[in-house]
Amino acid sequence: MKSRFYYILFLMTALLSMEKEMTSQERPAYNDLTVAESKVIISKSTEYPFTGIYEKFNGKGTYLCKQCGNALYHSDTKFDASCGWPSFDDEIDGAVKRISDADGMRTEIVCASCNGHLGHVFTGEGFTPKDTRHCVNSVSLDFVSEVLPAGNYGTALFAGGCFWGVEYFLQKEPGVVAVVSGYTGGSVKNPSYREVCNGNTGHAETVKVTYDLKKTTYEKLLTLFLEIHDPTQVGRQGPDIGDQYRSEIFYKNTEQKKVADKLLGVLKSKGLKVATQVTKASEFYPAEEYHQDYYFRNGKVPYCHAFTKRF
Repeated sequence: MKSRFYYILFLMTALLSMEKEMTSQERPAYNDLTVAESKVIISKSTEYPFTGIYEKFNGKGTYLCKQCGNALYHSDTKFDASCGWPSFDDEIDGAVKRISDADGMRTEIVCASCNGHLGHVFTGEGFTPKDTRHCVNSVSLDFVSEVLPAGNYGTALFAGGCFWGVEYFLQKEPGVVAVVSGYTGGSVKNPSYREVCNGNTGHAETVKVTYDLKKTTYEKLLTLFLEIHDPTQVGRQGPDIGDQYRSEIFYKNTEQKKVADKLLGVLKSKGLKVATQVTKASEFYPAEEYHQDYYFRNGKVPYCHAFTKRF
């Protein structure tokens, strides 16, 4: 009788563990939203026409849900409807749900993964052969310059000296699908490289990493980041001196902050005088084109970044 009890207990524990793992895979941590983003994605408001960053944008790649990273649309389905909002005539299979609007006249579209509001879908307008227009708020979207399959993708923002070197190491990591060099953490909108170098904008040279949640984790990427730069240096990294070269982790959600605090705690327990800051992510601005893929395009290797085992 006792052995039967322990068998049932073991079976229930195993089932709960499996359910927890499935839930974790199906529901990735949602990114924190700004007031403007929350107003649209959660409260189902609409951004003003002709104001969104993707309305006239023609980059090649994939549009993701701003809240959960679900791949929604490929760029080859985007077209100019001159309506004031980004328009797409098809979605990635299974990525978008259609819901009858409260007014009984329109059809709302939401992210199939997190139910975040995207906009509305219209048919019968004749814009494209598919005769469909997904009218989407730019604020509901993120973009990555790679054609990605269906699924959810994570975003990480790391600053650790010259972004060329951080980009170089993270681009080679399995599970990473895109890395963009840019600027974040400052007070000036759309800063230039010259402005950031002058040290008056508050930005740090930062890399934005997009990764496949099925192939890697935020913790694994953060571990690598903390091993390819010196997290004890203040306002510099090697020969590069200035606040824009500071060590900083910009977290997108509370789960990322927990991971950051844990790993930095490990380093501190080993006696390292950690200078790395942990800050809530703000607007990220891509750097000029000549900064992207710098070492790979120029056939060089980093001069101030190298791998050092710390964990």
